[in-house]
Amino acid sequence: MKEDVKIDGKTAEGFVIPIGKVNLVFVKTDKGLIGCGAFDVNGLEKFAYPAAKVKPSGNSVADINDLLSGTIAAVNPSGEKIGIKVGMSGRDAAKLIV
Repeated sequence: MKEDVKIDGKTAEGFVIPIGKVNLVFVKTDKGLIGCGAFDVNGLEKFAYPAAKVKPSGNSVADINDLLSGTIAAVNPSGEKIGIKVGMSGRDAAKLIV
């Protein structure tokens, strides 16, 4: 399912895609991607695309709210260049890609 995600008055595309018993959850723009733990952010570095993955505050990242309230667990070098840091919130990281 695709949904518009409003962050600081700007809009990103959010996706929640069921895969078996879990969801693949991410927010993306032309500037980058913040996703659940299933994403290989270092693989996206091959394309110089800023990306970070989130560790959930609960058991898993089930939806966009979980993604934004989680903590950045990994970020690729392109993501670091735009200011994304391990330990920041998913929402703060998303602000850097909108």
